[in-house]
Amino acid sequence: MRKRSISIKGHRTSILLEPDYWDALEAAAAARAQSLPTLIADIDQARLKQSPPPGLASALRVFALAEARQSGVRNEAD
Repeated sequence: MRKRSISIKGHRTSILLEPDYWDALEAAAAARAQSLPTLIADIDQARLKQSPPPGLASALRVFALAEARQSGVRNEAD
């Protein structure tokens, strides 16, 4: 597990995720030409619209999994 401190809306928060999830999030941010904190802030904003909102780490894992699935579908089409 790897812990990182990120600033979201001016507030610092620590997020603990497995290295593979951090790698997937960094790749997604790069593919979108975003910084990792900006991507995480976007995911955070989307998760807060859910009822009840999941925890941030869970939302990040689900996002990374969805990205991996989409990437797999794109790779199969190539």
